[in-house]
Amino acid sequence: MKILGLLIQLGCIFGGFVAAGGEMAAIWQPAEIVMIGGGALGAFLIANPTNVVKAAGRHLVYTVNNSGFNREYFDELLSLLYVLFNMAKKKGGSKALEEHIENPENSDVFAKYPAIMKTPHIYNFIAENLRLSLVDGIEPHEYETIIEEEIESMESEMMRPADALQLISDALPGFGILAAVLGIVITMGAIDGPMDQLGRLIAAALTGTFLGIFMAYGLVGPCATAIGHSINQEIRAFECIKVGLGTNKSGFPPIVSVDSGRKMLFSDKRPSFSELEELLDGQ
Repeated sequence: MKILGLLIQLGCIFGGFVAAGGEMAAIWQPAEIVMIGGGALGAFLIANPTNVVKAAGRHLVYTVNNSGFNREYFDELLSLLYVLFNMAKKKGGSKALEEHIENPENSDVFAKYPAIMKTPHIYNFIAENLRLSLVDGIEPHEYETIIEEEIESMESEMMRPADALQLISDALPGFGILAAVLGIVITMGAIDGPMDQLGRLIAAALTGTFLGIFMAYGLVGPCATAIGHSINQEIRAFECIKVGLGTNKSGFPPIVSVDSGRKMLFSDKRPSFSELEELLDGQ
């Protein structure tokens, strides 16, 4: 869908320009692209810490190749929770569970779920809160409240990449104007030149404004929105874990706990109950 959307966008904008008698060569202005794109990238790096920049890149990759928090990821997440909850219910399960949650990187249980192991913040969240569930004296509702407050704190941090990219999108028209002004400066330096040369210079300057607006609303803005959707899927993963852990702490059977977590997922990433049963069969 993203590729289709991009093709429709480029085809309609530039196809309409050519149909109206425009020449594509007039829009191809590498110097303007470098000024606008480079200026925006520099501003992005100046404004944001390294972890926000890395998170933006990670979620951008997720949106392009549909990796990350997709249906396959959540299938693995639900399966892992079911195995851990089952282990905790068995006799001596708490001790066996501790061996896995103390060092999930070296756990043979966690290792069965490669998609989960690619997201350390997720499996560490599971391990830390499972460890907390083994502490005596914490009521189930108190336990779930502790996790919920942690997620609220994490949510504001996780949304920073999308917000940061949206700010750059809002700034891109300004960078386009900057490039256009510099183009006018060059034009004024050649004011006594031939008219065809002046025409090309003025067209190049105006292209800067166009490119700034196009990059803002046609590329970077939609990317910021797409990253926001990816981050919301990540937040759903934490919500799924929270509800599953809370239900398990209340003493419900593992299948009920996992199903409670399943209901926190968005519909396009959520298996049905019958699909969940098939998924967990033999785990």
